Amino acid sequence: MRVLAAMSGGVDSAVAAARAAEAGHDVTGIHLALSRNPASYRSGARGCCTIEDSNDARRAADVIGIPFYVWDLSEEFHAEVVEDFMDSYAAGLTPNPCLRCNEKIKFAAVLDRALALGFDAVATGHYAVLTESPAGLVEMHRSVDAGKDQSYVLGVLDQSQLRHSLFPLGDTPKSQVRAEAAARGLLVADKPDSHDICFVADGDNAGWLREKLGDRAPNDGGAIVDDATGEELGRHEGTYAYTIGQRKGLRIGRPAPDGKPRYVLDIEPVSGTVRVGPREGLAVDGLEADRPRWCDVPLAPTPAGPAVLEGEDVTVQLRAHGAEHRARVVVSGDPAAPTDEHRVDVELLEHASGIAPGQAVVVYAGSRVVGSATITATRRVATRERAGAPA
Repeated sequence: MRVLAAMSGGVDSAVAAARAAEAGHDVTGIHLALSRNPASYRSGARGCCTIEDSNDARRAADVIGIPFYVWDLSEEFHAEVVEDFMDSYAAGLTPNPCLRCNEKIKFAAVLDRALALGFDAVATGHYAVLTESPAGLVEMHRSVDAGKDQSYVLGVLDQSQLRHSLFPLGDTPKSQVRAEAAARGLLVADKPDSHDICFVADGDNAGWLREKLGDRAPNDGGAIVDDATGEELGRHEGTYAYTIGQRKGLRIGRPAPDGKPRYVLDIEPVSGTVRVGPREGLAVDGLEADRPRWCDVPLAPTPAGPAVLEGEDVTVQLRAHGAEHRARVVVSGDPAAPTDEHRVDVELLEHASGIAPGQAVVVYAGSRVVGSATITATRRVATRERAGAPA
């Protein structure tokens, strides 16, 4: 096949490209330039997509012996990922920009361009496994390396995208990938893994949002209140600076009566209210989501009623590298409507903690990724208990 290898400048994508070439494919390497202003690129390896990363990717391509190009997708990245990140926080949501980048950039803009140029597939260094089902569908499964599994951030991919994707590392532990890189003479063998959000230079999300949102920052000077009593405990400079489950930086100024830490339990962007309370107040046993995307066979309602997915092997994951939770998943809506207009309700058979609207819920059947949706609301156990509902 003609394969386009997306090379971030890290060890994983370099080995993935090398394996694709070694398998006999006609491989071309590309690096994505995602910053509209080159001067804003960082030094070091806090995230990805820096100038240093571009140079590392080019050197790796030279060692592998494949052509290499840099593609400028900075405008698409800003519109689809950066703007979405800012808009989500302004609306009191907690987005996952890496998942959004996979959906809109790496497996939409890049794949579309690759197919238009005559390539058959895009190869990346993601840790996930692709197999073919008896029905001829491409299934995505968790990586054999549970600590590096990235199927959660790939849960937005549909069948048309998976059919043109290659994940050469899914069957290999990360330690072996590094050893292989060294044996191949790739200088990135010992390069640290990327982390943090690539377009936030110092990892200070709140500071970056404060600077970028400017006049768009909503509810300046809103209240921080006790979730149980409604008592105002302090003021804040904008709801965008807070996320569900946050403990540090609340600046309340006085301890709780029981002496225990307080956590952000809820964010109300319209009123500008940030609700805080004890850790147990973070417990969630259900959630609602929209915009589902299904990796193989869509889970969709029929004229007979909602679609239900349940069983011992049905689980959901609610954050990258988070725990799995056994669940019952119900999909409802107009059967004639597109699948992304359906609604998803998830009953968590095991409580989760600190889950925020805006995050993705990814549904699994065993190791197989069924699909994903965007969380719009959660059902907190403590709220229902105060209202007299059963836990």
